[in-house]
Amino acid sequence: MDNRFEQIRDLILGLEGDFDKFYNKNNQAAGTRVRQGMQTLKELAQDIRMEVQKMKNEKEEGK
Repeated sequence: MDNRFEQIRDLILGLEGDFDKFYNKNNQAAGTRVRQGMQTLKELAQDIRMEVQKMKNEKEEGK
């Protein structure tokens, strides 16, 4: 799980410059990169949610 957190953190930090370019400098290409990065973030978050739910269900079944 630690690796997944690092992936999310690295993704967000990597997008910081593109956020600045899009919102403050009106760079449209940076907006595309932000959207792509947010889609990747969404997918990572969903994977983590499913993994947590699976682990939770397995623990409950073991009781």
